[in-house]
Amino acid sequence: MKKAFVIGSLLVVLTLSIGGTVASKVTDSSATYEQLKLFTEVLSIVQNQYVDEVPPKELIYSAIKGTLRGLDPHSSFLDPDSYREMQVETTGSFGGLGIEITLRDDVLTIVSPIEGTPAYRAGLQTGDRIVKIDGLSTKDMQLQDAVKRMRGRPGTKVMITVVREGWTEPKDVEITREQIRVHSVRTADLGGGVAYVKLRQFQEQTPPDLVGALDRAAKSGMKALILDLRNNPGGLLTAAVEVTEEFVDDGKLVVYTEGRMRNQNMRFTAHAKKSYPSLPMVVLVNQGSASASEIVAGALQDWGRAIIVGTQTFGKGSVQTIIPLSDGSGLRLTTAKYFTPKGRSIHGKGITPDIVVELPKEPADKVRRPPLDPMEDLKKDLQVQRALDVIKTMRIIEQQRPAGNPQVQVRPQ
Repeated sequence: MKKAFVIGSLLVVLTLSIGGTVASKVTDSSATYEQLKLFTEVLSIVQNQYVDEVPPKELIYSAIKGTLRGLDPHSSFLDPDSYREMQVETTGSFGGLGIEITLRDDVLTIVSPIEGTPAYRAGLQTGDRIVKIDGLSTKDMQLQDAVKRMRGRPGTKVMITVVREGWTEPKDVEITREQIRVHSVRTADLGGGVAYVKLRQFQEQTPPDLVGALDRAAKSGMKALILDLRNNPGGLLTAAVEVTEEFVDDGKLVVYTEGRMRNQNMRFTAHAKKSYPSLPMVVLVNQGSASASEIVAGALQDWGRAIIVGTQTFGKGSVQTIIPLSDGSGLRLTTAKYFTPKGRSIHGKGITPDIVVELPKEPADKVRRPPLDPMEDLKKDLQVQRALDVIKTMRIIEQQRPAGNPQVQVRPQ
């Protein structure tokens, strides 16, 4: 699969000839043209009678933006400048904060800050609502416009005004932009043959880095694995599939998509060359686990390959397609949804852990700065400790299993 555009969610790149033949089923075209007549009528009235003169292109662009905004938070219109910027963002480098954002109930909401980035160090959290960017209200602001305002030259500052559950009033958080370079795989040895691997994002380099980490852990005596997907906002679909196929048998379904267009109905299966299909493992998730993280967790859960521990995931499982238009602008359109191997829809629902472990809530009166090295807190982490308990239970059951019987899966009821 060709490299996808990734602006905080999983994207599929598609080029369509707008003026030529488009392979889609046209439904009730007469009703559509009737509504277009109404639109033309309104446009003519505005052009002739509105108190100020407005350029026709500005009117059309505003109408298109309104149409896309009414569909879902991830669909949007990209004017020519925004479309060019998106192409640069997917191939070049830029200054940013290191957060994944979405619109929830029409409010700009943080999906997850990426560990090690300015937003993470500033103490921003999953679920925080951004109400202002540099003093400008985000009410009615398009998602793409918000992203554009938070990005900028490395070294420049941006003021984010945040509302958090439990706070009595919004708080201003000043963050210095940096060039975002995320090393997506981090590891630790928890002792007793238990390896810990943290995936911070799903990038092109994530699968080979994971394989290297697992191979090194295996040489050091790895007998079980804790795969941490908490606060991982996602990334490339191809990376999610390649990560999953390290742990499931060749040929097994990882994820599939369904949309109205035939070319949006796709199935992604494991093609493992070297894997760990029987390694006892626990996967950690939380509300900041989204998109590609949910694909991995859902597949491993459906195939009984891992116990999922933590809290409900974010529920971001839709495919956005970038469609270029004739004047250099473009559409970012939701065209399909993701489903786990057993047919569970991820979008709007998320993945429910097998074992729910809530972490103590942070004090509501301040923005807590996380530790510079999150690995130092692993032994105090309640979810990690519960994962270790699950692995101990797996080992006890495995030791009691009669020779020749299939591997026993610990599956809470």
